[in-house]
Amino acid sequence: MAKMGGSRHLKRLTAPSFWPILRKEYKWVVKPSPGPHPIERCLPLLVLIRDVFGYAENAKEARRIIVEGKVWIDGVPRKNYKFPVGLMDTVSFPDIDEHYRMVPHPVKFLWPIRIPKEESSLKLVRIENKTTVKGGHIQLNLHDGRNILIRVRNPTKPEEDVYKTMDTLLIRVPSQEIVDHIPFEIGNLAIVIDGRNVGRVGKIVEVKKGMGRHRTLVTLEDSEGHRFQTILSYVFVIGRDRPVIKVFES
Repeated sequence: MAKMGGSRHLKRLTAPSFWPILRKEYKWVVKPSPGPHPIERCLPLLVLIRDVFGYAENAKEARRIIVEGKVWIDGVPRKNYKFPVGLMDTVSFPDIDEHYRMVPHPVKFLWPIRIPKEESSLKLVRIENKTTVKGGHIQLNLHDGRNILIRVRNPTKPEEDVYKTMDTLLIRVPSQEIVDHIPFEIGNLAIVIDGRNVGRVGKIVEVKKGMGRHRTLVTLEDSEGHRFQTILSYVFVIGRDRPVIKVFES
């Protein structure tokens, strides 16, 4: 995708292709604020409310809904209409008791699906990196910009450190309490988050390691027995035999 540069504004013609906006009728569109998701993998909150959900006819109405605190992202009311909403974020409208999750979509790339209210406080996050911090504790850096600190009793033998990069955590939001840990390993279920297979779900059957995530190939097998390949960066583990929470329309 085209680079967006450092401007505070964004031309509609250069906006990410999956944004459901009119490209030629108007010149400018709201640009997401710097935040938890990169611009090529998110939707600004205003576009989500106006163009995806259709809860507003224009930008003014959308901004009013947002500034009144009627839209919650991951359990927190967000009043910035430029707030970037991205992969696996939960979007809630408490006033009307509607809850959604942003998931990979085969056609629309990133799209909300309706989820039960009890799942609105749960979120899947992928471990992108991990570092050792002062005191020998482990910091997990997650795909949505979060950091979770794993406290270690004995730094010379960190038994609490069972986490690896590319593993997935099921957490509660906004508390960030870890509910479950799903390792990236053969036999577990994953969804593709980018590339030509975006939105496809399958079990991991083979990993051919290369230099880095973009050269490591992962083979998955879908429920009908069809196998397909993608790169490691595009694989997001969602469960063992089945997804731990709803991440696609059944």
